[in-house]
Formats: sequence, structure tokens, C-alpha cells
Amino acid sequence: EVQLVESGGGLVQAGGSLRLSCVASGFTFDDYVIGWFRQAPGKEREGISCSSSSDDTTYYAESVKGRFTISSDNAKNTVYLQMNSLKPEDTAVYYCAADLVCLDYGLATYEWQYRGQGTQVTVSS
Repeated sequence: EVQLVESGGGLVQAGGSLRLSCVASGFTFDDYVIGWFRQAPGKEREGISCSSSSDDTTYYAESVKGRFTISSDNAKNTVYLQMNSLKPEDTAVYYCAADLVCLDYGLATYEWQYRGQGTQVTVSS
């Protein structure tokens, strides 16, 4: 059974930091790209990052570039999203997801092959 389990969300003040974790199981981690997207109430889904270990590339949405960093520990089948300088507009449910390529990760309508249940991030002003 494929599982992606996120953790690390919570409440933080603007300017603060959080690190999200995503533990993957049930598929060959190295064969997939892992990304993060978020969904805020009343807003379109936003793909914010994608990481491909096969060619060592990472992608970020403009809204998070320079503040968020995606990384992975392949030995632990775990992906992290370090979020710094958080803003109230970063408030959303954050999901990790897996697929074969990062090509369309930024599309709001993109359907990832696998996704987790999400973790809430709330940034207070």
C-alpha cells in the first residue's frame, strides 16, 4: 500500500519557520519525484516545489522561492520542506505528493499519482 505521511505543521508567527516531513512507503522512492503543494480555503491549489533525485533538480514556485527549501533523505524515504520567513499568506494545508516527473507540478489542476493526507500550516500576523 502506497503511503505518504506528512508531519510538522502547526501554528507559527509571521517571520517564523517550520519544517515539514513526508515519509513515503509502498513504492520505490528513488524512481519517483516528490513534491509539495498547498491548498488554502477559497484559493486555487498551488504547486510549490518538486524534487527529482534522478537528475538532482529542484523547482520552486515564485511565491516561495528563496524562503522554502526541499530536501530528501533517500535512506529514510523522507522528504522535507524547510519553510522560513513565513507569511500569513502561506497559511494552507500542505500536501506531499509523488509522481514520475516534475513537469506539471505547478499546475493547479495537476493530479499527482500519489498524495498524502496533508498537514495544516497556520501563520499568524
